[in-house]
Amino acid sequence: MAEPLRTSAPLSLILLTYVKPLEQVDALLSAHLAWLKQNFEHGSFLVAGRRTPRTGGVILAQGEPGAVERLAATDPFVQGGVATTEVIAFTASLAAPSLADLLG
Repeated sequence: MAEPLRTSAPLSLILLTYVKPLEQVDALLSAHLAWLKQNFEHGSFLVAGRRTPRTGGVILAQGEPGAVERLAATDPFVQGGVATTEVIAFTASLAAPSLADLLG
């Protein structure tokens, strides 16, 4: 059963969409992975993964929407012109028990 959250931490989904062939995306993959790792270590990112099929990625981020948008713009995929981003801010009100501690 879902658990109510008692958090005021702003959350956002960062949706990455590839706009160039996968060969060009893969050329920037190691830099993108280093960027992800750095932002997980800083606590900005909670979950990340590829879209299925592989047309981009999805990142669950925490922080003020403007800060998340600025952070998304620093992704090597975006700076390299192989992906675009859309940032969708939302307020989480329910979560699975396994996520409630992470988000709350």
